Amino acid sequence: MKRLLQIEFIKLWNNRASRVLTIAYFILLTFIALFATIKFDIGDVHFQLADQGIFNFPYIWHFNTYIAAFFKLFLAIVIVSMMSNEYSNKTIKQNLIDGLSKKEFILSKFLTVVVFSIISTIFIFVVSLILGMIYSDYTELSIIFSDLEYFLAFFVKLLGFFSFCLFLGMFVKRSAFALGFLILWQVFEGIFYGLAHWQLDSNIANGISRFLPLEAMSNLIKEPFSRLGAVQSVASQVGESITKDYSVHWYEILIVLVWTFIFIYLSFALLKKRDL
Repeated sequence: MKRLLQIEFIKLWNNRASRVLTIAYFILLTFIALFATIKFDIGDVHFQLADQGIFNFPYIWHFNTYIAAFFKLFLAIVIVSMMSNEYSNKTIKQNLIDGLSKKEFILSKFLTVVVFSIISTIFIFVVSLILGMIYSDYTELSIIFSDLEYFLAFFVKLLGFFSFCLFLGMFVKRSAFALGFLILWQVFEGIFYGLAHWQLDSNIANGISRFLPLEAMSNLIKEPFSRLGAVQSVASQVGESITKDYSVHWYEILIVLVWTFIFIYLSFALLKKRDL
């Protein structure tokens, strides 16, 4: 496995665009810290986002993993390009001629996806821990290390999304078209979700749509903003109560893992069938 990873990372590092996008991705993840400096001055009202509890333990785990997931598109471009470049540069054929089996070829791509997901998860954990230690009002160990399941959800979310991008890169063979297909699939899921709610009971529609790949990934980490004390307070003042399940559920993780397996299997089946 080490040899397969070395091959992939040499390819990625020698590709200037992939190198820049990867570095930019991790730099952008650190920009989450900028939320601490954002201040709002509305008339006589002055407040800073960090003072609203967004960096309090354990809420910070939920907030930061949710925000960090928006930056995954940078690595998605790298992964799609990683696959499409194999065809455009004909390195896939050369690798197979040099003795790499098709199974090993797909495994090398999947291992790269796993490594990217693990490094991203560790990176956002470290950034969140530092911000929490600086700004959190709660520093008890029992509080700090609660709700860590959001990092498992974050890892699985990246793993599933990057596996989908890997499959699209294999299926379409062109970076731009693969990313365009990704956008079209997001639109398709939105239309399907709307039609399901129009034609079916909302509970049934939600139950069906949660099995769609991108929707399943989105459901792993729910929006954290309505969890904030300030938002809850405003809602109660206008006579509303926010009752939402923010937990990470095992069956939601399982759905994404099943999709991950499907995407990798389809990538392998496509490679086996395709005449190179």
